[in-house]
Amino acid sequence: MAAQKGKDLLLKVDSDGLGVFVTVAGLRSRTLAFNAETVDVTHAESAGHWRELLEGAGVKSSRVTGAGIFKDATSDETVRSLFFNGTIRSWQVVVPDFGTVTGPMQISSFELTGRHDGEVTFEVSLDSAGEMVFVAL
Repeated sequence: MAAQKGKDLLLKVDSDGLGVFVTVAGLRSRTLAFNAETVDVTHAESAGHWRELLEGAGVKSSRVTGAGIFKDATSDETVRSLFFNGTIRSWQVVVPDFGTVTGPMQISSFELTGRHDGEVTFEVSLDSAGEMVFVAL
């Protein structure tokens, strides 16, 4: 993947559950992380006492974090209501020249910050709540 503009990485949500994705607020930073737990199957006769792992057996998860400003009342209401209702929705992360990751996620963290001489900003974290699907571009 060649160098890309960070602003082109988009976070979208199916805000009404009808399958239409809309970009979430004015995110200034975003991160997408994938995790896979390992299952250790090391035993007394493992070669050289090196750890052995069971292929494909661990739990996979993903986390998306972002920070920015609300661009309008609609984006504010969408994020707020999804958090306070504990709603699991389908989210999409679009990574230019790489692909799109789509799947159910729940907002696990929502923070608001404000300075006396600046705008109100927010930070949000989403954790996967089911299978995430990657489609290469």
